[in-house]
Amino acid sequence: MEKDQEKIYDVIIIGGGPGGLTAGIYTSRSRLKTLLIDMGLLGGQMTTIDHIENFPGFPKGITGAELSSYMEEQAKRFGLETAYEEVIGLKLEGELKIVETNNSSFKAESIIISTGTEWRRLGIPGEENFIGKGVSFCATCDGAFFKDLPIVVVGGGDSALTEALYLTKFAKEVTIIHRRDALRAAKIYQERAFSNPKIKFLLNSVVEEIKGDKIVHSIIVRNVKTNELKEYPTEGVFLFIGRTPRTQFLKGLIKTDEAGYILTNENCETSIKGIFAAGDCRKKLLYQISTAVGDGATAAFAAEKYLEEKRG
Repeated sequence: MEKDQEKIYDVIIIGGGPGGLTAGIYTSRSRLKTLLIDMGLLGGQMTTIDHIENFPGFPKGITGAELSSYMEEQAKRFGLETAYEEVIGLKLEGELKIVETNNSSFKAESIIISTGTEWRRLGIPGEENFIGKGVSFCATCDGAFFKDLPIVVVGGGDSALTEALYLTKFAKEVTIIHRRDALRAAKIYQERAFSNPKIKFLLNSVVEEIKGDKIVHSIIVRNVKTNELKEYPTEGVFLFIGRTPRTQFLKGLIKTDEAGYILTNENCETSIKGIFAAGDCRKKLLYQISTAVGDGATAAFAAEKYLEEKRG
């Protein structure tokens, strides 16, 4: 994309997940000059989901990659511009907003932040060293590398169980490790996991270390009740222990909670006029594709109303 540093957009959307793409559909369709900035494949983490069965309109389900491509195609049909760069900062210049990237900077009258989240780390020895060498945060990306091998999934929520179920397509055996004595996932996922002969459970347990040479070969697990340590052989460690919002680039510019989730009102307005937030980076009750889509539509409409009032 050719960059024009003096061009001022009506709206810049930071993040190309379901919230950002929906916002792009709405603002572009309203004939607002809109730029969406994302550093990777549009669709965000939605692209890595093998089967989405609770998004309205697809009774047989749909893959995340398909849904992402449909949203992207729809947004671009209305004239959405895109830039594939990493956003590293956001600052104010009067009423203008300046988005700083690793390559450039862009100006806009309003901003919609839809940067989503990233998987939380365990913070244990071996974790960082073996990322891409047996440690993974994406079953659909890496599952096929573990055909007929024993692997573990760390976590007890919806993501952990849905990814574990997907991994049974490839792995010889999947062991779910969870620090509590009961899982947190929805009952339907628990029923499927408990009835799958390839899935085993190691409850009341935490991973203390990931070991190997060039690739992962084992983990050290501690029983939280007895503190007993035990080594388990495994070729893969998939981590789904919660998420952290991608809001570090804001550097305290707008209000967030202690975890970094952006605080907004019901209209997705942040603590600064003209800046809105949508999707999983926003503090809310439910983090789902459907709620991100709703946020994107709300934030886009709120941005349009803000611009109308600002321009009189």
